[in-house]
Amino acid sequence: MKLTPTQRVAALIPTASMADIAFLLIIFFMVTTGYEVDRTPVDLPESSQRTEAAKDAAVVVLARDPDTGALSYKFSDGVKRTSVVGGPEDIYLEASRLIYRDSTRQFVLKADGSVHFEKVDELLDRMRRGGVQNVLLLTQQRTVSGSAP
Repeated sequence: MKLTPTQRVAALIPTASMADIAFLLIIFFMVTTGYEVDRTPVDLPESSQRTEAAKDAAVVVLARDPDTGALSYKFSDGVKRTSVVGGPEDIYLEASRLIYRDSTRQFVLKADGSVHFEKVDELLDRMRRGGVQNVLLLTQQRTVSGSAP
């Protein structure tokens, strides 16, 4: 009996589905990655109350530059990243523009704890003149000693 040698088949790695897998991974990371509108470091005042802000709330930042000590004003409509604006008058213009489109729009004021309240009050007054009615002040939650945060 004569045996015929078997022919070896070359190993192939199927690459047809690699593009599908890559696109699924890209979509997965886009969906699960968090996006933060504002990352300005500020020293927040403490508060014992907690209120959740709306996801699309506009963000107003009043911060003090640690090097120069100068005040900087930043604004975000809740979707785009914060951008530096000239001062309270520009905040007034941006706020009134958003309020014109949605009168119930929520605003979050992120003010540095080292800024005098006079400047915060001036900013709140300009926002009020622009029609803003719903403002949340961003604070750091105070924890009771001996309990978990």
